[in-house]
Amino acid sequence: MSHFSLLFERYAQLNICREAIEGVYNILVSVFKNRGKLLIAGNGGSAADAGHIAGELLKNFYKKRAIPEDIATKLGEEVSNHLEGALPVIALPDFTAFHTAYANDRDGAYSFAQLVLALGNEGDALLAISTSGNSKNILHAIGVAHAKDMKIVGLTGATGGAMRPCCTACICVPERETFKIQELHLPVYHALCQELENYFF
Repeated sequence: MSHFSLLFERYAQLNICREAIEGVYNILVSVFKNRGKLLIAGNGGSAADAGHIAGELLKNFYKKRAIPEDIATKLGEEVSNHLEGALPVIALPDFTAFHTAYANDRDGAYSFAQLVLALGNEGDALLAISTSGNSKNILHAIGVAHAKDMKIVGLTGATGGAMRPCCTACICVPERETFKIQELHLPVYHALCQELENYFF
């Protein structure tokens, strides 16, 4: 049974998001297959989720991951045995020094947009997380991602907010209160990370 099937079995209310979840998964598979990377943006609890998702993809999550054989050969057994297969992910909220400098020198509402401008390329993807779907700094980041011909995937609440029509695929979990939305975001992104791990490793 796939991790998505288990997700929908455990959280029946998420069946309404089935098509969107599979759409986000397919986009991320395509991005990583084509040597693209994933940038993740979010505020508050969603910033913590960005770091959590990155942590699940930058190292082993659910299963053992071997590193590429050619890299292992070059590194030798001692070093390669201490490394794990990874997918290229950057959690944008983790740039603390940058964010504080940008908020002081410019306008903090554009700090994620600046990071997308600096780090994003055509063929990459932006995962935008906003419980309301209306966070200004997230919407600015999405605008830059569009300008750079990146894929945009969203994780938000029931209404989707202003973010929803801007995303290539958007998962709108069926809750309206912030903490309840966040409670459903976690099993969704865990299932996505598990399925990505299964595909690539």
